[in-house]
Amino acid sequence: MSNTVSRRGALGLMGASAALPLLGTGTAAAAPLSPAPGGGGATPVQGLHLTFGRDPARQMVVSWLTDGPVRRPRVLYGTLDDGFGSYAPAVTRTYLDGDSNRTVWVHHAEINRLSPNTEYLYVAQHDGATPDAGTFRTAPGGRSAFTFTSFGDQSAPQVTWDLKGAPALDFFSTPATKDIVTGIETVAPLFHLLNGDLCYANLDVDRVRTWNNFFTNNTRSARYRPWMPAAGNHEIEKKNGAIGMDAYQAYFQLPSTETDPELAGLWYGFTVGSVRVIVLQNDDNCLQDGGDVYVNGYSGGRQLAWLEKELAAARASRDVDWIVVAMHQVMISTSDANGADLGLREKYGPLFDRYGVDLVLCGHEHDYERSLAVHGVVAESETLTPNPVSDATDNIDATHGTVHMILGGGGVSGTTNGSFFKDGTGKVLTAVADKRDPATGKRKPTYVREKAVWSAVRDLDHPYGFAAFTVDPGHRPGGTTTMHVTYYNVNKPTGELSVFERFSLHRKRADG
Repeated sequence: MSNTVSRRGALGLMGASAALPLLGTGTAAAAPLSPAPGGGGATPVQGLHLTFGRDPARQMVVSWLTDGPVRRPRVLYGTLDDGFGSYAPAVTRTYLDGDSNRTVWVHHAEINRLSPNTEYLYVAQHDGATPDAGTFRTAPGGRSAFTFTSFGDQSAPQVTWDLKGAPALDFFSTPATKDIVTGIETVAPLFHLLNGDLCYANLDVDRVRTWNNFFTNNTRSARYRPWMPAAGNHEIEKKNGAIGMDAYQAYFQLPSTETDPELAGLWYGFTVGSVRVIVLQNDDNCLQDGGDVYVNGYSGGRQLAWLEKELAAARASRDVDWIVVAMHQVMISTSDANGADLGLREKYGPLFDRYGVDLVLCGHEHDYERSLAVHGVVAESETLTPNPVSDATDNIDATHGTVHMILGGGGVSGTTNGSFFKDGTGKVLTAVADKRDPATGKRKPTYVREKAVWSAVRDLDHPYGFAAFTVDPGHRPGGTTTMHVTYYNVNKPTGELSVFERFSLHRKRADG
């Protein structure tokens, strides 16, 4: 089959609504796309999604799922003007779900040698199946304006089968699980950060179906822009690998430098423009027992050592102005839910201070809250209470300290915006029992209350929403760069967006 195709063929594949943004001038060699040789009835392309490669300006990974093995998985791609003139083979990863003994196949095609800040169209296909298509834009090659978005704790909309074979609703999802994806597409960011607890498959009867429904729901955004995930406690699934994250590691190909295959993809970093994004897996370092398996300390310190090297390199670089950390569990909270975690404060806090982390984006609490800029800890604080260094909430000097944001309103039920303490306090998880409680299956936590002197803004009225971050790189070396932040509510009953708040951070560029 030819590796070129006309734009008309691409538009037909995508359907009228998806194709409209691709209309333009110019021609490409005409060669219709159709199911490739190999016989009919092949398992279809499902759950098409993108992630960045190690260099987001020049690499992109196209991934999709199938229910069985396939022949010659591959991606055809090209620019709007040149058509599908290039080809990238896909590698296939599998995992065996430990509950159902079902095998899942995931195919990842890494596209290299792309041009920065360029729009591409692509088709994912394998022999015997109808291709599926999308578009993407590569990251800019240096300082440039762009927008990214973030939320956590989404879930997956679905009807499934219960243990007796009867239809059952998944009670973890809500209409916002779908509406928030529409909201992301309304903003149309360059990429999206998903801060853990992606679909709660570990709590569902059919984990494989839940993951499939997660990608089916999100592909209307994730096929057009990378969704870059952090693994949360609900990505830890019993009988799915030594750490319980075989499913997560199979579904996503991420720009990890970790050489141990059991740890690959659990933490990673990438740079877009002048922003270094560092993604962490917090169950390694937090105290809370929140997954199917308690895995505290699983990396033997490797993640923490990697984090310090990453932070040091980012802050020393003349090309990096902003450091953004994405992770799941939290270091601040005034909600009577999970609470802040002392383990994270002990291990991450000094590093965030030393290397001037600008933003920490989390989920875990199913609400929206953000801190003042914090640096160091309150004197004589047993809970290592973050120390506010400024009372500014609208225009923040990021060189003074780190702003933490809880963005846990991604669509899951069990929201916690109605559980905020009203006396100016928060709670901190300071220890867990040595053994799991047979009644709960978890290690019982110990909590201590603290004065939440760091708390800046909370949304008590709206359970669902996401944040958008627009980077203004400034105009001259050594000048001021600004990050404008908007938090959107996703409102009932039909998912309309409204602005809850706007604020900005600024700092001096690193190239002065």
